Amino acid sequence: MEEFELIAKTFQGLEEVLAQELTELGANDIQIGRRMVSFSGNKEMLYRANFCLRTAIRVLKPIKHFKALDAEAVYEAVKSIEWANYLDLNTTFAVDSVVYSQEFRNSKFVAYKVKDAIVDYFREKEGKRPNISVTNPDIKLNMHIAEDQCTLSLDASGESLHLRGYRVASCDAPINEVLAAGLIKLSGWDMESDLIDPFCGSGTIAIEAALMARNIYPGIFRKSFGFEKWKDFDRDLLDRIYNDDSAEREFNHKIYAYDINRPTIEGAMANAKQAGVSDVVEFSQQDFRKFTQPENKAIIVTNPPYGERLQPADILGLYKAIGERLKHEFKGNEAWIISSKQELFDSIGLRPSTKIQLYNGSLDCEFRKYQMFDGKIEKFRAAGGEIKTSEDRQRNAERRKGRQFREDFHRRFDDDSREQTEEDREFIQLRNKHREFERVYGRKHRGEDGETDRPRRNFGDRKGGKFGDRNNFGERKGGKFGDRGNFGDRKGGRFNDRNEQGDRPRGKGGKSFGGRKNFDRHSNGDR
Repeated sequence: MEEFELIAKTFQGLEEVLAQELTELGANDIQIGRRMVSFSGNKEMLYRANFCLRTAIRVLKPIKHFKALDAEAVYEAVKSIEWANYLDLNTTFAVDSVVYSQEFRNSKFVAYKVKDAIVDYFREKEGKRPNISVTNPDIKLNMHIAEDQCTLSLDASGESLHLRGYRVASCDAPINEVLAAGLIKLSGWDMESDLIDPFCGSGTIAIEAALMARNIYPGIFRKSFGFEKWKDFDRDLLDRIYNDDSAEREFNHKIYAYDINRPTIEGAMANAKQAGVSDVVEFSQQDFRKFTQPENKAIIVTNPPYGERLQPADILGLYKAIGERLKHEFKGNEAWIISSKQELFDSIGLRPSTKIQLYNGSLDCEFRKYQMFDGKIEKFRAAGGEIKTSEDRQRNAERRKGRQFREDFHRRFDDDSREQTEEDREFIQLRNKHREFERVYGRKHRGEDGETDRPRRNFGDRKGGKFGDRNNFGERKGGKFGDRGNFGDRKGGRFNDRNEQGDRPRGKGGKSFGGRKNFDRHSNGDR
């Protein structure tokens, strides 16, 4: 198969772990950038990247690289693309844009120019224009501009890859699934010990850890990917990837997840059940102030409240208790904590061995490692113990470089004192034109109940092919997950002895996952 360039997007600070994932997946020409990793591969690699990567937000396939110093240059370059290879008049599309440039200061303005170029291409070729859909487009395009360097790409993922498909219950301030997976990978957990999350919330860190431990790929829960609506979509290839469970494995340790709130724990248990890992994760309602030394070797990876969206009554007291419990009840183990405020880390009262700069949403955070030991540090070192590994020292050096880069970046692009430019005025005119078209087009194609006349895919019940026969929240018949009922009961297939809670009797039969049937997928809606 032909190889081509691909780009995987991620959060700042997760680029290296994403590059490692791509290396393990067999990608070629891997290059780390800012919040992205470029690589090359064929169509199978494109599908596998979307299906397997845990720390990617989305996967893009570049169509064209070009230089542009103004909006008209962008318009002409985009219009010169042979769009009939990607779209037709019945294909709806939308454009997302990301801009880091002194020349182009408004990302929506860039998106409008790209849309206009595509529409004008079809007007000249066909005498008609294709349809634009902001909410549920068939094809998503991504325009990225860094100074005068432009890249226009097809979005192969569709919805963000952090939307795994197993979350059926949530809580206040849940952590993003991609970030949770990134934290686990950054911690270096080798799955040869227990993992503990004492502030589990909706269970995301624990569930992502369980999926890693079992080597269950996150794409198994997805109902669709963006590339499934491309003209060259290979259904048989995707089915083969989906039905291959040969890499999955048993996990001989345990994952523990605690939270002080009972309804939150119940929601986390529902999510774990939906993900098919409720036999791996042990949930309990527990105050971390009562945490005691675990019997077996363990690692803590956790995301306690920051006092931003969740505001405990005494948050400084909570962080002081975290430090006290770690010092006295977690000896001989490592703890990794992500938080956003220096005063919170100060309240822990322990010296971290490494600090990794990350973002949790819009919050500038640090992910800190605490190496816990018994006695004095001199004695610990004399016995061969290491507080800072060579990897920790390298991370700390990179962190200092990253801080300087961010300061330079904000100085260049966050200047709001400038006067309105000609580009700003042109953007306002373009925005009004596009809003008027979307208003008229939307009214023309809506029924009295406000729903569009176009057939919509029923995501609750896709039969055959990649996703078998799915009912509410992921029922799949005949495939890896056998006959899955509401919220993840698995019968047959790999988890073939589950009771009503989705649990599997343990200690019997070893690894007997069973085979998967190939699915006979038929069309749904307009497919």
